[in-house]
Amino acid sequence: MKAGFPMFDLQIAPDVATALAAGKAVVALESTIITHGMPHPQNVETARLVEQDIRDEGAVPATIAILNGRLHVGLSDRQIESLAMAKDVKKLSRADLPVALAMGWTGSTTVAATMIAAELAGIKVFATGGIGGVHRGVEETWDVSADLNAFALTAVTVVAAGAKAILDIPKTLEVLETLGVPVIAYGQDDFPAFWSRSSGLRAPLRMDDVTQIASAAAMRAAMGLPGGQLVANPIPANAEISRDELDPIIERALADAFNRDILGKDVTPFLLQRMYELTEGRSLIANVALIRSNARLAARIALATCALAAKSDAQ
Repeated sequence: MKAGFPMFDLQIAPDVATALAAGKAVVALESTIITHGMPHPQNVETARLVEQDIRDEGAVPATIAILNGRLHVGLSDRQIESLAMAKDVKKLSRADLPVALAMGWTGSTTVAATMIAAELAGIKVFATGGIGGVHRGVEETWDVSADLNAFALTAVTVVAAGAKAILDIPKTLEVLETLGVPVIAYGQDDFPAFWSRSSGLRAPLRMDDVTQIASAAAMRAAMGLPGGQLVANPIPANAEISRDELDPIIERALADAFNRDILGKDVTPFLLQRMYELTEGRSLIANVALIRSNARLAARIALATCALAAKSDAQ
């Protein structure tokens, strides 16, 4: 570090630090689901369930957030509850993450910010709900999530239920292709669309085995290629809301956002809340089901990643 430059405060929870030092499986989790993605108390209940799902698979969860200017990798139950009840929590992405640390803010991490923190801590796998992407009407707004660029820069495997259905999914896939990001559908040919198992689009790649996914990430690193990969895990069939039912609801939510001049980082939380209202809570039930499914798959990928690393070290 150059003289005169600040050192950011990276706080790795004891159980996470122990697991990483021992070469055991760790799965990163974002915190915007706690602060901006779900109402209380469902946000806290879901955070606890997701962490337990990861433990049940044999891995260690590491929920990530900025608390008073400190980057925390792994939160205690008390910290999760406190974050869920906090007011005016910043929603942090790649651009404002360093500012939050410098200014001593408290903030939750988006997909992009969580990927950065995970890589800093040495965590290879991250589970989320759905990624951000190219927003509908991008021709007018130029609203493209920093999540996409993060995939091209950050060496983390991200498990998500595809892109959020409120987005322009064809354009999102085109941008990921341009950035050279592997997009892998797990167990099916179609690219999933968050609440729906299929977006109606074929995924660029398909893999059916967690060892294959872990091997692809290891090969990318061995070749010196920057960036990570997206694993698109379809929502469990019993929790799905079909595209035919969702499409008119999404259009209404988008119209409401436009009429209320909702812009920038406020768009996605607003749309998710409107989807909750317009589906009479079914979107939240689906959201909980898909993030739990993603967490379990991410834990299995993390275990496979560790097994590959141990095998390589032994040779």
